[in-house]
Amino acid sequence: MKKKRVSFPTGGPQNTEKTLEVARAVALEKGISHVVVASTRGETGLKAARIFKGTGIKVIVVTHNTGFKEPGEQEMDPAVKEDLEREGVTVYTGTMVLRNLGTAIRDLQGYSQQDLVANTLRILGEGVKVCAEMAAMVCDAGLVPPQEIITVAGTRTGADTAAIILAQPSNRFFKMKIRELLAKPWDW
Repeated sequence: MKKKRVSFPTGGPQNTEKTLEVARAVALEKGISHVVVASTRGETGLKAARIFKGTGIKVIVVTHNTGFKEPGEQEMDPAVKEDLEREGVTVYTGTMVLRNLGTAIRDLQGYSQQDLVANTLRILGEGVKVCAEMAAMVCDAGLVPPQEIITVAGTRTGADTAAIILAQPSNRFFKMKIRELLAKPWDW
């Protein structure tokens, strides 16, 4: 099997299509049935819907929780959410796991629980942190079983990171396995 990996000189939305294409190729090659994509406002989600159309691979888009920026407000326009759902994409809005990781680790003096884990994952890149977090979120929501999935996220906007992850629910966060990084920016 030929490895399909890519390293970008810098992170950002200019890498979105290539990251999604790598994720698609690997998912098809390995028979992975679920791809989870971070998309705050929906642009990356719509690109994923187009790229994965006709593959039989289930695409789940994860958005920020309602009130992430402003109380009571959702950053994804409802019309965009409807467009995604018309394309057969599941849109999941939920609390980010690394904000509520208390069941996986106990109080540590001098550190907040979620910051310790989030900052440890950020050693590999912001996108890697988001990929791991989303794997737990969609498992918690029952959208994917504990199995290998591909997650796609970005450093700021768009997508520049993709990983094969053995998904686990948040209360089993440390049983999760990042199997392979498929795409990642070099400058993180």
